[in-house]
Amino acid sequence: MSHSISRRAALMAGAALPLAASAGLPGTARAQSAPAENGVALPTHRAFTLGDVKVTTLLAGSRVVPEPHAIFGLNVDDATFAQVSEENFIPSEEARFFFNPVLVEAGENVILVDTGLDAAGITAALEAAGRSPGDVTHVVLTHMHGDHIGGLMTEAGEKTFANASHHAGRVEFDHWAGQDNEGFEAKVRPLEAELQFIEDGDQLGPLTAMAAFGHTPGHLVFTVTGSEGELLLMADTANHYVWSVGEPDWHVSFDTDKDMAVETRRRVLSMAAERKMPVIGYHMPFPGAGYVMAVDDGFAWVPHSYQLTL
Repeated sequence: MSHSISRRAALMAGAALPLAASAGLPGTARAQSAPAENGVALPTHRAFTLGDVKVTTLLAGSRVVPEPHAIFGLNVDDATFAQVSEENFIPSEEARFFFNPVLVEAGENVILVDTGLDAAGITAALEAAGRSPGDVTHVVLTHMHGDHIGGLMTEAGEKTFANASHHAGRVEFDHWAGQDNEGFEAKVRPLEAELQFIEDGDQLGPLTAMAAFGHTPGHLVFTVTGSEGELLLMADTANHYVWSVGEPDWHVSFDTDKDMAVETRRRVLSMAAERKMPVIGYHMPFPGAGYVMAVDDGFAWVPHSYQLTL
Protein backbone atom coordinates (compact mmCIF):
# COMPACT_ATOMS: atom_id res chain seq x y z
CA MET A 1 0.00 0.00 0.00
CA SER A 2 1.35 3.39 -0.95
CA HIS A 3 1.64 5.89 1.90
CA SER A 4 2.01 8.94 -0.34
CA ILE A 5 -0.74 11.51 0.15
CA SER A 6 -2.40 12.79 -2.99
CA ARG A 7 -3.28 16.48 -3.40
CA ARG A 8 -6.94 15.51 -3.16
CA ALA A 9 -6.39 13.67 0.11
CA ALA A 10 -4.43 16.58 1.56
CA LEU A 11 -7.22 19.00 0.68
CA MET A 12 -9.93 16.79 2.12
CA ALA A 13 -8.10 16.11 5.35
CA GLY A 14 -9.44 19.29 6.91
CA ALA A 15 -13.02 18.25 6.28
CA ALA A 16 -13.05 16.10 9.41
CA LEU A 17 -12.51 19.15 11.62
CA PRO A 18 -15.56 20.33 13.59
CA LEU A 19 -16.99 23.08 11.39
CA ALA A 20 -18.77 24.75 14.30
CA ALA A 21 -15.39 25.81 15.69
CA SER A 22 -15.78 29.24 14.08
CA ALA A 23 -19.15 29.75 15.76
CA GLY A 24 -17.66 32.08 18.38
CA LEU A 25 -16.33 34.57 15.84
CA PRO A 26 -18.03 37.98 15.68
CA GLY A 27 -20.79 37.99 13.07
CA THR A 28 -21.45 34.25 13.14
CA ALA A 29 -24.27 32.26 14.66
CA ARG A 30 -23.10 30.29 17.67
CA ALA A 31 -23.59 26.55 17.39
CA GLN A 32 -25.64 25.11 20.25
CA SER A 33 -24.83 21.76 21.78
CA ALA A 34 -27.08 18.74 21.84
CA PRO A 35 -26.98 16.08 24.56
CA ALA A 36 -23.66 14.27 24.67
CA GLU A 37 -23.29 11.06 22.66
CA ASN A 38 -20.44 8.75 23.71
CA GLY A 39 -19.17 11.61 25.84
CA VAL A 40 -19.10 14.06 22.91
CA ALA A 41 -21.51 17.02 22.82
CA LEU A 42 -22.96 17.46 19.33
CA PRO A 43 -24.22 20.81 17.97
CA THR A 44 -27.88 21.25 17.06
CA HIS A 45 -27.92 24.00 14.43
CA ARG A 46 -25.82 26.51 12.51
CA ALA A 47 -27.10 29.56 10.61
CA PHE A 48 -25.73 31.28 7.51
CA THR A 49 -26.99 34.16 5.39
CA LEU A 50 -27.25 34.95 1.71
CA GLY A 51 -28.15 38.58 2.26
CA ASP A 52 -31.91 38.61 2.75
CA VAL A 53 -32.17 34.82 3.05
CA LYS A 54 -31.25 32.93 6.22
CA VAL A 55 -30.23 29.29 5.90
CA THR A 56 -29.96 27.10 9.01
CA THR A 57 -28.73 23.54 9.09
CA LEU A 58 -30.38 21.39 11.75
CA LEU A 59 -28.78 18.30 13.24
CA ALA A 60 -31.78 15.98 13.46
CA GLY A 61 -29.66 12.94 14.35
CA SER A 62 -26.23 11.33 14.23
CA ARG A 63 -24.91 7.83 14.70
CA VAL A 64 -21.83 5.67 14.24
CA VAL A 65 -22.18 3.02 11.52
CA PRO A 66 -19.88 -0.03 11.25
CA GLU A 67 -18.40 -1.49 8.05
CA PRO A 68 -18.77 1.55 5.76
CA HIS A 69 -17.29 -0.39 2.85
CA ALA A 70 -20.55 -2.33 2.76
CA ILE A 71 -22.16 1.03 1.88
CA PHE A 72 -19.54 3.03 -0.05
CA GLY A 73 -17.15 1.92 -2.76
CA LEU A 74 -19.00 -1.26 -3.66
CA ASN A 75 -17.07 -1.37 -6.95
CA VAL A 76 -13.60 -1.19 -5.36
CA ASP A 77 -11.71 -3.79 -3.33
CA ASP A 78 -10.99 -3.70 0.39
CA ALA A 79 -7.39 -2.61 -0.09
CA THR A 80 -8.39 0.41 -2.18
CA PHE A 81 -11.08 1.43 0.28
CA ALA A 82 -8.66 1.13 3.19
CA GLN A 83 -5.94 3.09 1.40
CA VAL A 84 -8.23 5.99 0.48
CA SER A 85 -9.54 6.08 4.04
CA GLU A 86 -6.04 6.07 5.52
CA GLU A 87 -4.87 8.83 3.18
CA ASN A 88 -7.76 10.96 4.42
CA PHE A 89 -7.17 10.23 8.11
CA ILE A 90 -10.44 8.38 8.72
CA PRO A 91 -11.00 4.79 9.85
CA SER A 92 -12.17 2.27 7.30
CA GLU A 93 -14.03 0.12 9.83
CA GLU A 94 -16.62 2.67 10.97
CA ALA A 95 -18.09 6.07 10.10
CA ARG A 96 -20.25 8.73 11.70
CA PHE A 97 -23.44 9.58 9.85
CA PHE A 98 -25.11 12.99 10.12
CA PHE A 99 -28.71 13.90 9.22
CA ASN A 100 -28.99 17.58 8.31
CA PRO A 101 -32.39 19.00 7.32
CA VAL A 102 -32.24 22.68 6.32
CA LEU A 103 -34.46 25.61 7.28
CA VAL A 104 -34.66 28.44 4.72
CA GLU A 105 -36.20 31.73 5.89
CA ALA A 106 -37.04 34.43 3.35
CA GLY A 107 -39.62 37.07 4.19
CA GLU A 108 -42.71 35.28 5.45
CA ASN A 109 -41.54 31.93 4.08
CA VAL A 110 -40.17 29.45 6.61
CA ILE A 111 -39.25 26.46 4.44
CA LEU A 112 -38.04 23.15 5.88
CA VAL A 113 -36.17 20.97 3.41
CA ASP A 114 -36.42 17.32 4.56
CA THR A 115 -37.54 16.24 8.02
CA GLY A 116 -34.99 13.87 9.54
CA LEU A 117 -35.49 10.47 11.09
CA ASP A 118 -38.50 11.21 13.29
CA ALA A 119 -40.69 14.00 14.61
CA ALA A 120 -38.89 14.17 17.95
CA GLY A 121 -35.50 14.77 16.37
CA ILE A 122 -36.56 17.50 13.96
CA THR A 123 -38.73 19.21 16.61
CA ALA A 124 -35.82 19.32 19.06
CA ALA A 125 -33.48 20.76 16.43
CA LEU A 126 -36.01 23.39 15.37
CA GLU A 127 -36.68 24.45 18.95
CA ALA A 128 -32.96 24.75 19.66
CA ALA A 129 -32.79 27.09 16.66
CA GLY A 130 -35.65 29.22 18.02
CA ARG A 131 -38.43 27.80 15.85
CA SER A 132 -41.31 25.37 16.36
CA PRO A 133 -43.03 23.01 13.92
CA GLY A 134 -45.95 25.44 13.86
CA ASP A 135 -43.71 28.17 12.42
CA VAL A 136 -42.94 26.17 9.27
CA THR A 137 -44.89 27.42 6.25
CA HIS A 138 -43.59 24.90 3.67
CA VAL A 139 -42.12 21.41 3.90
CA VAL A 140 -40.11 20.34 0.85
CA LEU A 141 -38.82 16.80 0.28
CA THR A 142 -35.73 16.08 -1.79
CA HIS A 143 -36.71 12.39 -1.91
CA MET A 144 -38.55 9.80 0.14
CA HIS A 145 -35.96 7.67 1.91
CA GLY A 146 -36.90 7.09 5.53
CA ASP A 147 -34.31 9.48 6.99
CA HIS A 148 -35.83 12.35 4.99
CA ILE A 149 -39.54 11.70 5.57
CA GLY A 150 -39.38 10.39 9.14
CA GLY A 151 -40.38 13.66 10.75
CA LEU A 152 -43.49 14.28 8.64
CA MET A 153 -45.84 12.56 11.08
CA THR A 154 -45.79 12.20 14.86
CA GLU A 155 -45.94 8.84 16.62
CA ALA A 156 -49.63 9.56 17.19
CA GLY A 157 -50.16 9.75 13.42
CA GLU A 158 -50.68 13.50 13.29
CA LYS A 159 -48.99 15.98 10.98
CA THR A 160 -45.87 17.39 12.61
CA PHE A 161 -46.06 20.60 10.58
CA ALA A 162 -49.75 21.38 10.85
CA ASN A 163 -49.53 24.88 9.34
CA ALA A 164 -47.32 23.99 6.39
CA SER A 165 -47.99 23.10 2.79
CA HIS A 166 -46.13 19.96 1.68
CA HIS A 167 -44.15 19.66 -1.56
CA ALA A 168 -42.38 16.77 -3.29
CA GLY A 169 -41.39 15.51 -6.73
CA ARG A 170 -44.07 13.74 -8.77
CA VAL A 171 -41.58 11.16 -10.13
CA GLU A 172 -40.45 10.36 -6.60
CA PHE A 173 -43.98 10.02 -5.25
CA ASP A 174 -45.14 7.80 -8.11
CA HIS A 175 -42.19 5.45 -7.57
CA TRP A 176 -42.75 4.96 -3.85
CA ALA A 177 -46.53 4.78 -4.20
CA GLY A 178 -46.06 1.47 -6.02
CA GLN A 179 -43.49 -0.07 -3.66
CA ASP A 180 -45.61 -1.09 -0.63
CA ASN A 181 -42.98 0.65 1.52
CA GLU A 182 -43.81 0.84 5.22
CA GLY A 183 -42.17 4.22 5.78
CA PHE A 184 -43.87 5.78 2.77
CA GLU A 185 -47.26 4.42 3.76
CA ALA A 186 -46.93 5.72 7.33
CA LYS A 187 -45.36 9.11 6.64
CA VAL A 188 -46.23 10.24 3.10
CA ARG A 189 -49.44 8.46 2.11
CA PRO A 190 -51.52 10.33 4.75
CA LEU A 191 -50.49 13.59 3.03
CA GLU A 192 -51.31 12.46 -0.52
CA ALA A 193 -54.45 14.58 -0.90
CA GLU A 194 -52.66 17.80 -0.01
CA LEU A 195 -49.22 17.10 -1.47
CA GLN A 196 -48.16 19.68 -4.06
CA PHE A 197 -45.87 18.33 -6.75
CA ILE A 198 -42.74 20.04 -8.02
CA GLU A 199 -40.35 19.18 -10.83
CA ASP A 200 -37.14 20.32 -12.47
CA GLY A 201 -37.05 24.13 -12.76
CA ASP A 202 -39.95 24.85 -10.41
CA GLN A 203 -39.52 27.63 -7.86
CA LEU A 204 -40.74 27.87 -4.29
CA GLY A 205 -39.74 31.14 -2.66
CA PRO A 206 -35.94 31.37 -2.99
CA LEU A 207 -35.66 27.66 -3.90
CA THR A 208 -35.32 26.33 -7.45
CA ALA A 209 -35.64 22.58 -8.00
CA MET A 210 -33.20 20.63 -10.16
CA ALA A 211 -33.56 16.99 -11.17
CA ALA A 212 -30.73 14.87 -9.79
CA PHE A 213 -32.01 11.36 -10.37
CA GLY A 214 -30.10 8.19 -9.52
CA HIS A 215 -29.92 8.12 -5.75
CA THR A 216 -33.66 7.56 -6.02
CA PRO A 217 -35.78 7.67 -9.18
CA GLY A 218 -36.99 11.23 -8.50
CA HIS A 219 -34.24 12.70 -6.30
CA LEU A 220 -34.20 16.54 -6.37
CA VAL A 221 -31.64 19.12 -5.33
CA PHE A 222 -32.30 22.83 -4.82
CA THR A 223 -30.47 26.08 -5.35
CA VAL A 224 -31.23 28.80 -2.81
CA THR A 225 -30.90 32.35 -4.14
CA GLY A 226 -30.58 35.39 -1.91
CA SER A 227 -29.66 39.02 -2.43
CA GLU A 228 -26.00 38.18 -1.81
CA GLY A 229 -25.42 34.93 -3.61
CA GLU A 230 -26.64 31.39 -4.04
CA LEU A 231 -26.22 28.08 -2.27
CA LEU A 232 -26.79 24.47 -3.33
CA LEU A 233 -28.73 21.96 -1.23
CA MET A 234 -27.33 18.79 -2.77
CA ALA A 235 -29.32 16.41 -0.53
CA ASP A 236 -27.99 12.85 -1.08
CA THR A 237 -26.16 13.46 -4.36
CA ALA A 238 -23.01 12.66 -2.38
CA ASN A 239 -23.29 11.06 1.04
CA HIS A 240 -19.72 11.25 2.33
CA TYR A 241 -17.04 13.88 1.91
CA VAL A 242 -14.33 11.32 1.10
CA TRP A 243 -16.09 8.21 -0.19
CA SER A 244 -18.56 10.13 -2.41
CA VAL A 245 -17.33 13.68 -3.05
CA GLY A 246 -13.70 12.58 -3.23
CA GLU A 247 -14.51 9.39 -5.13
CA PRO A 248 -17.54 10.27 -7.30
CA ASP A 249 -17.35 7.03 -9.32
CA TRP A 250 -17.65 4.79 -6.27
CA HIS A 251 -20.97 2.98 -6.05
CA VAL A 252 -23.14 3.52 -2.98
CA SER A 253 -25.53 0.88 -1.68
CA PHE A 254 -28.29 3.44 -1.09
CA ASP A 255 -28.29 4.57 -4.75
CA THR A 256 -31.17 3.00 -6.68
CA ASP A 257 -29.50 3.37 -10.10
CA LYS A 258 -25.78 3.36 -9.37
CA ASP A 259 -24.59 4.32 -12.86
CA MET A 260 -27.08 7.19 -13.07
CA ALA A 261 -26.09 8.28 -9.57
CA VAL A 262 -22.44 8.51 -10.67
CA GLU A 263 -23.38 10.62 -13.70
CA THR A 264 -25.55 12.88 -11.55
CA ARG A 265 -22.87 13.18 -8.87
CA ARG A 266 -20.28 14.31 -11.41
CA ARG A 267 -22.71 16.75 -13.03
CA VAL A 268 -23.88 18.36 -9.80
CA LEU A 269 -20.43 18.50 -8.18
CA SER A 270 -18.96 19.95 -11.38
CA MET A 271 -21.61 22.67 -11.35
CA ALA A 272 -20.87 23.54 -7.73
CA ALA A 273 -17.12 23.64 -8.38
CA GLU A 274 -17.41 25.76 -11.53
CA ARG A 275 -19.79 28.27 -9.90
CA LYS A 276 -17.79 28.28 -6.63
CA MET A 277 -21.07 28.10 -4.77
CA PRO A 278 -21.42 26.99 -1.15
CA VAL A 279 -23.00 23.57 -0.75
CA ILE A 280 -24.96 21.91 2.05
CA GLY A 281 -25.04 18.12 2.03
CA TYR A 282 -27.60 16.19 4.04
CA HIS A 283 -24.98 13.73 5.27
CA MET A 284 -21.84 15.89 5.29
CA PRO A 285 -20.13 16.38 8.67
CA PHE A 286 -22.27 18.84 10.60
CA PRO A 287 -23.05 21.64 9.87
CA GLY A 288 -22.94 20.06 6.44
CA ALA A 289 -21.72 23.20 4.66
CA GLY A 290 -18.69 23.59 2.44
CA TYR A 291 -17.42 24.01 -1.08
CA VAL A 292 -16.51 21.57 -3.83
CA MET A 293 -13.15 21.86 -5.54
CA ALA A 294 -12.24 20.04 -8.76
CA VAL A 295 -9.04 18.07 -8.11
CA ASP A 296 -7.36 15.58 -10.44
CA ASP A 297 -10.18 13.47 -11.94
CA GLY A 298 -12.49 14.02 -9.00
CA PHE A 299 -13.36 16.53 -6.34
CA ALA A 300 -12.43 17.63 -2.83
CA TRP A 301 -14.72 18.81 -0.06
CA VAL A 302 -13.58 22.11 1.48
CA PRO A 303 -15.46 22.67 4.77
CA HIS A 304 -17.05 26.02 5.50
CA SER A 305 -15.19 28.09 8.04
CA TYR A 306 -16.40 31.72 8.10
CA GLN A 307 -17.36 32.64 4.51
CA LEU A 308 -21.09 32.86 5.20
CA THR A 309 -21.64 34.87 8.37
CA LEU A 310 -24.76 35.90 10.20
